Formats: sequence, C-alpha cells, structure tokens
Amino acid sequence: QLISLAVFLKATRVTRQLVRQDHNSEDWTESIGSYLASKLDRLANQNSSICRWNNRGEKVEGTFSRFALPIVWDFVETNPVGVATGGYHSALEWVSRVVSHVCLAASTDSESTTLCQSALELPSEQFDIVLTDPPYYDAIPYSDLMDFFYVWLRRSAIGLSADVEAVFSGPLGPKWDHGTNDGELIDDASRFGSDRERSKKNYEDGMARSFRSCHAALRPDGRLVVVFANKHPDAWETLVAALIRAGFVVDGSWPIQTEMGTRTRAMASSALSSSVWIVCKKRPFARPGWDNTVLNEMVENITQQLRDFWDAGIRGPDFVWAATGPALEAFSKHPVVKKANDPNQLMSVSEFLREVRRMVVDFVVGRVLTRDTDQEAATGLDDVTTYYLLHRHDFGMEKAPVGGCILYALSCNLSDSALVNQHDLLAQEGKGGPSEGSEEDAPPEDVEESGGGAKVKLKPWNRRQGRNLGLETAGGRPVPLIDQLHRLMHLWRAGDQVKVDDYLDTRGLQRNALFNQILQALIELADVGSDERSILEALSNHIAARGDLGTPRQSRIQF
Repeated sequence: QLISLAVFLKATRVTRQLVRQDHNSEDWTESIGSYLASKLDRLANQNSSICRWNNRGEKVEGTFSRFALPIVWDFVETNPVGVATGGYHSALEWVSRVVSHVCLAASTDSESTTLCQSALELPSEQFDIVLTDPPYYDAIPYSDLMDFFYVWLRRSAIGLSADVEAVFSGPLGPKWDHGTNDGELIDDASRFGSDRERSKKNYEDGMARSFRSCHAALRPDGRLVVVFANKHPDAWETLVAALIRAGFVVDGSWPIQTEMGTRTRAMASSALSSSVWIVCKKRPFARPGWDNTVLNEMVENITQQLRDFWDAGIRGPDFVWAATGPALEAFSKHPVVKKANDPNQLMSVSEFLREVRRMVVDFVVGRVLTRDTDQEAATGLDDVTTYYLLHRHDFGMEKAPVGGCILYALSCNLSDSALVNQHDLLAQEGKGGPSEGSEEDAPPEDVEESGGGAKVKLKPWNRRQGRNLGLETAGGRPVPLIDQLHRLMHLWRAGDQVKVDDYLDTRGLQRNALFNQILQALIELADVGSDERSILEALSNHIAARGDLGTPRQSRIQF
C-alpha cells in the first residue's frame, strides 16, 4: 500500500511538469495538480491498514467511518490499479464528480476568495454577513484527523503556487500555538499538559475573541450566523456566553436538518440530526436586565415557536436545542442580567438555559399528556415523572442514546446516575430491564457500547420491585407520580383490590387530574396486547367505576 501510494505520488508530480510544458499556463497546471492531489488523498483513504470489507455492498470501506482512527481485527487490501472500489480509477470518478459540481456552482456565482488564516485576522467593518460553523467544544479534534490527509497533500501539492506553499509550510496540520495564543479551538486537555481547567478556559476565551473579531468585521447593520449542533449543555453555555461577551444579541434562529440519519455516527451515538442556525446582530447600548423580566419575555418569545417546531415534526434532543435560539433573544439583549431577589448576584448563562430547558420539557410533557389536543404545557409535575414521560415518548422501552437521556435528565434537574441508583428508573447492565417481547426471562442487555455511543433503557414497571416503591422515604421526599402508578400496578397484579383502593384513597389519586392524565398517556404508549397495557386499562376502568367513592374511607356515609 505504501509503495503504491509513493508511485502514484511520483507520477502526480511528473504529470504536473508535463502539463506545465504542454500548456505553459500556471493556472492550468495548478488546477490539474490540485485535482490529482485530491485523487491521491482519496486513494490513501481507501488504501490503509484500517480499511474494512463491507459484506453487504461487497466493497472496501475507507479509513474513516467516524471521527477517529479505529482498531480493526483485520483489513482488506484493494488493487490500486484496478477498476474496483478503492482503486485509482474509482478515485478519478469521484473527484471528477466533485469538480463538475463545483465548477457548475462557480459558474453561477460571483467571484470568491479563499483564505487560510486565523479568524482573529478579519478586516474591520467590511462584511454584511459572517457565517460560521464553529468548533463543537470537545467533540472532534479535526486537526488531528486532518494529518492523515495533510502529509500526502503536502507532498503532492507542494510547489503548485505561493499560496499552497504557505498553507503546507508546516510538517503537520495547524494545532494550538501557545506562543501566539492562537490556533485550532477545541477543549482538549492533552494540548495543555492534561490540565482540564486550563483547556476549558482557553476554549471559552478563544471563542469570545473569535466572535469579537467577527463583531469588528461586520458593518453596523451586518449579521452573524452561527451553525451549532452539540448535545452537551456545557457546549451551548460556552457558545452563548461567548456571543454575549462579544457584543451580540440573538435576532432569530431555526433548526435545519443538516445531518444524514444513515451516517455511522448518527446510528451509533446520540448525535443530533438538526443544526440550529442562530442569527445575531450587534447589540446596541443596553442596561443590565432583571431575571424576572427576562424570563417572562423569554416565555412570550418561544411559546409560539415551540408550537411551530412541534408541528414541523422536530422531536427529542433536537427539540430542546431548537428552542434555545428563540429564547436567547431576551437574555442576550443585556450585557448582564441581575437577580431581582439578590441584586448583587448575576444570573448565569447556565441558570438561564436551565429555565429554558425546563419550559421546553414541560411543553413536551403537556403534549404527551393531552395527546396533542391541548395547547397548555404541563406544570406542577414532579421531576422524575417528567423525565419518565419524556424518555418513554421519545425512546419507548427500546435502547436509547445516553446523550439524549443525560440532556433530558439535566432538563429535569436530575442526573443520569440518580435515575439509575436513587430512583431505579434506568437500568444498569445486568440489573433488569427485559428486552422487547419477553418481560420475564430476557437477558440483561440494557446498557451497551456501540461505536462510542452508550445506550440505556427504561426499567419496565415489573422490574421496579423495591420495597419502598411508591412510599415515602426517610428523607421525606415527595413520591413521584410514576412510582405511585407502578406501585398500584404491582398491587393490582397481585389481585389485592382492597390495598389498591386504600392506596388510591390515602393519596387522593382518584381526584388528581395529573395522575389520571399520566394513566391515560401510558395506556396510549404501551404496546397493544401487552401485560402492561392490560393492567393500566384495568386500573383505569376500576377508577372510573368507583366514581365519587374516591374519598377517604373515614368520611364515607355508611348504610
């Protein structure tokens, strides 16, 4: 493989000389040389010891199926001079397609200029719009992955022009330069002596500096458009804080489905399928805001947007982050936001986004409880039950990506570990949660690792068998409604109707509108014909048959 790449590299450079001799045109030579260099990189991707054989498609899979170099047990080697996938002929076909497409696009567009430089070097007040897809926090070390291709491009493209010489002047792709305090922005502790705090601060400060540069580069009425699709709250908090520090106010946003659902990362992780496009303008002079006013304005801003997003079919973690953009307008209008109850304290970005996430999940739960027939959000529902309904609605009882579950947990003021250990709601590996179709004797496959994406499952009601399920604990914490419902299901299955009635009466569940809504919602969510649905329907019928008898026993009139 290495010898074949070296042979094609040598032939590429020789071909460049022949083109220069025949056409005596540097533009022609640079164009052909660039296309040939791209072909060599395509060939390198299909000819490494990490390439795998695709049994279904009967073809070679390239080196990168995701954003990392994987370890493989064996690899496939293609014939580089053959016509099969992975050879030079295949690379020619793919690069030719791209060239044709790009040339067509360029023919209908105005002249463009491509620069390879730091975002801190933008000229002042020259642009109507700056559109950026910034680094996604700690998600992908692009410059590390770039080196696989860079080393071959440097050899095949060197000497094409002065601009190319400058771009490939270094032995590897550009990383963070501690001397100039500039370079690729990513929260990667390995580049800062394994100091996580220093790496995080460098990323946050770097993002603010970059956005300040964008602010200076825009005309007074210009717009900054930021494309972002990260599932981690920390990443969003950093982005928002950087925009506000740079002097921007959010002017609008919209989620756009930009990611392929069939890509490996989407199928094996909790990656989002939509990107949120955030439009910002320069913030005029503004005084500090107050948290109560800002939150009220936020609610007014996003209520209709939430309905629009829901009607558009946006669901899951995408829905949570889609609402973040419209909500930010109220918060970003002020350089800082003070707390009305404590004027000496400021409302942090994380506190504001927590309020936004909670409003969004209340909206989703309201749709679940009313089966999309009511426009009101659910309020007053406990955190654990809220999480259960979110998870059950979006993922059912199937394996779910842990990233989305963590986001929902944070939105409900919970942690994923608390849901596992304290509330016994999520199953750990080897601790319950039967697979679909077998409630009794299924193997423990509730937590798995697949392609770097951990997956978890809700514990079915019949596997939540703690002695204190549905009862007050020593700490006196309120009992979640989902726990009370699951306890009733256990009592009903045991055939103890007297205890069912006592439990209903003692807790006033029959007169609890939220409880009855949850009961009906779970009937709709349960599989038809399942044991769960049968018990839920039986409980619902029993409660309905009791009618007004759902009052405490001591107050009933006896005859």
